[in-house]
Amino acid sequence: MQIDILELGPMGNCTYLVSQDGQALLIDPAWEMDYIEQTLAQKKVTLLAVLFTHGHFDHVKNSEALLRAHQLKAYIEEKDVLLSGLPANVLQPYSGEQNLNIGPFAVHIIPTPGHTAGGVCLQIAEALFTSDTLFPGACGRVDLPSSNARDMRKSLLTLSKLPEDTRVFSGHSYGGSSQSTIGQERAHNPFMKNAIKDEKVLS
Repeated sequence: MQIDILELGPMGNCTYLVSQDGQALLIDPAWEMDYIEQTLAQKKVTLLAVLFTHGHFDHVKNSEALLRAHQLKAYIEEKDVLLSGLPANVLQPYSGEQNLNIGPFAVHIIPTPGHTAGGVCLQIAEALFTSDTLFPGACGRVDLPSSNARDMRKSLLTLSKLPEDTRVFSGHSYGGSSQSTIGQERAHNPFMKNAIKDEKVLS
């Protein structure tokens, strides 16, 4: 499995192209659809599905054109459908934890509300796409509409229980990197460390 990181748009959003055996998934495609299409063509991959981690505009912007061009509906948690601003006919809503088999990819969708009500992380093999839930050394904002600080702590606690060698790919390269591991975050991320410390309170 190959993971390509496409940093796009004025906010440095990370769109992820996950490919294997000539087939691919896109996670949070936004902003520069022409560049994404060129990358798909250069990689000579067939796009099987699009998945959104949450509905904030910077993670979905301009994606409607790509979805219509490939005749796909993007997976999104139902609580973030309205937030995304995308028309219903290009979305495939679901509710809660999911296990999807898409071509060669087994996708485990982990609900991680906090940054938004319908925020999720996507686990594919050893990779965890955390978007704006978990950054290297930080977590997403919880002062926005539909954000919830307690939910964020519970989500970080959930992620902390994954294997330490799980590779983290976040939604922006804040601080110069979008990548980490769960083990590194358990050891060094103050927000995750506080969530672990408060486990009894959060239960």
